[in-house]
Amino acid sequence: MSDIPQKKLSEEDQARVDHYLQSGVNKVERKPFRPWLLLLVVVVALTMLSLVSVYIAKTKGVV
Repeated sequence: MSDIPQKKLSEEDQARVDHYLQSGVNKVERKPFRPWLLLLVVVVALTMLSLVSVYIAKTKGVV
């Protein structure tokens, strides 16, 4: 077996792909990822769901 990878695109097609990738069409400015905000949202959502479930259990006489 040969260790040289086989080309899957012609030179012309590869040039088009390279041009598209360098054109900036697929680039999007994004805000920086904030893991603490994500953690806060998850904790608040779980707390709210827990409180709703406790309320439902109390109104049905389970707790």
